[in-house]
Amino acid sequence: MQLSLWTYEGPPHIGAMRIATAMRDVHYVLHAPQGDTYADLLFTMIERARRRPPVSYTTFQARDLGKDTAALFQESARSAVERFQPKALMVGASCTAELIQDDPGGLAEALNLPIPVIPLELPAYQKKENWGAAETLYQLVRRVCPARDSSSTAERPRQSCNILGPTGLGFRHRDDLHAVVEILEAIGVEVQTVAPWDAKVEDLAELPRAAFNVVLYPEIAGLTATYLKRQHGQPFTQTIPIGAKGTEAFIREVAELAGLSPEQSLRRARTAQPCRAPWYSASVDAAYLTGKRVFVFGDATHAMGAARVARDEMGFTVVGLGTYSREFAREVRAEAATHGLEALITDDYLAVEEAIAKASPDLVLGSQMERHIAKRLGVPCAVISAPVHVQDFPARRAPQMGFEGANVLFDTWVHPLMMGLEEHLLSMFKEDFEFHEQAGASHLGSASRSAAAPEQLAPPEQGLHGALVWSDEAEQALKKIPFFVRKKARANTETFARERNLSPISLDVLYEAKAHYAR
Repeated sequence: MQLSLWTYEGPPHIGAMRIATAMRDVHYVLHAPQGDTYADLLFTMIERARRRPPVSYTTFQARDLGKDTAALFQESARSAVERFQPKALMVGASCTAELIQDDPGGLAEALNLPIPVIPLELPAYQKKENWGAAETLYQLVRRVCPARDSSSTAERPRQSCNILGPTGLGFRHRDDLHAVVEILEAIGVEVQTVAPWDAKVEDLAELPRAAFNVVLYPEIAGLTATYLKRQHGQPFTQTIPIGAKGTEAFIREVAELAGLSPEQSLRRARTAQPCRAPWYSASVDAAYLTGKRVFVFGDATHAMGAARVARDEMGFTVVGLGTYSREFAREVRAEAATHGLEALITDDYLAVEEAIAKASPDLVLGSQMERHIAKRLGVPCAVISAPVHVQDFPARRAPQMGFEGANVLFDTWVHPLMMGLEEHLLSMFKEDFEFHEQAGASHLGSASRSAAAPEQLAPPEQGLHGALVWSDEAEQALKKIPFFVRKKARANTETFARERNLSPISLDVLYEAKAHYAR
């Protein structure tokens, strides 16, 4: 266990909350001290959910530790059932309450409640949020669909599926679901059940009646899909529909499972959900994206999908790929190898920051954590993964999956970059009083005219590893380098000079460094 200022994932009971909040008639009783009761804040403030999370707490205090905390838990469970009338009750302990070892599952079973009780043993000091969500969904489905029977396999329509994975507080889960359902319906596949999003307990019992399962987020639904395949003979999809090519591969896989024509299914999907991203990526101005260096980090599903889109559809060069999803380290390492990289597997944001600084990318694709890191380093960034913040739940639909998701990815990733025409115009007018680097915004009128003129530019910016003295001649030559790679050129030159004890940095040193890094 590591004490950290920031964390990529919460403890596993947060994952259980995400499952409970996504569903409609379950309740979660959490054995937790005062201070661990922050679910309402997560789901109502960040996700802006219309209803409060279906979670109750024992909220014992320090003075209660000398009393019977087990009785407090039982009273909370009994009250929750009477008040909320759920169809199933999940019980567990927060990371702090786990130390008391009160056994919430056994205590709840002793109450002889009239509904199913699902005890959740989520080791808070060994596992994290996504694992907790996966284990919770698995335990729920296992309780409701215990074993194969004749009714679960009889008369399964081949063109029918379930969608597994979307949860509360998931990164664009509700938007991804809408985009994927639109595609499935367009190609003639009926979606029978979505779980856990908006599902009832009785809906989980119907899962075996579909022909196959569509897994959108393996971190959450992989365990349940494997169980359903083993117990009920349901295959599940392996392809994640991120990007235009990923969506095409997903449609082909679904068509094969459903006994449909892949080519006809693709035509129908493209008609229902037009994809403009490939043409935009190949357009004249977007050609300036080719070769841009990109660093990708996030959960395994989104990081691997984003890396493929960046390389295969946008023409970027992936210079870093990693994940905090340790359970999927093998898959991410294999994907990184296809890019000629060694994957970064860590949940330490300081290690990620160090890797980003070392790679000197033109764009960072990551979580809100990487957005803060990129801001400090002065690098453009687009958010592609959890952990999320309130702005990752926009009022409009903004999926990451499907053909519409590919359109969203193009717009989102291109937005922070400097496009070709803009770069050309700024280079053409860089000596103009209105467009030099220290000029204020032109729309501010006379207030911006007081900015320093080009000949009165501020002192040179700091290098990534500290300041070195530059000659005036070298500084002027550096300013002729396009601004979007100038910071990297300065950093490389200062590293070159520091390794060779060269000071001050002259024009010759600048050219020598350029030749060195061009080899």
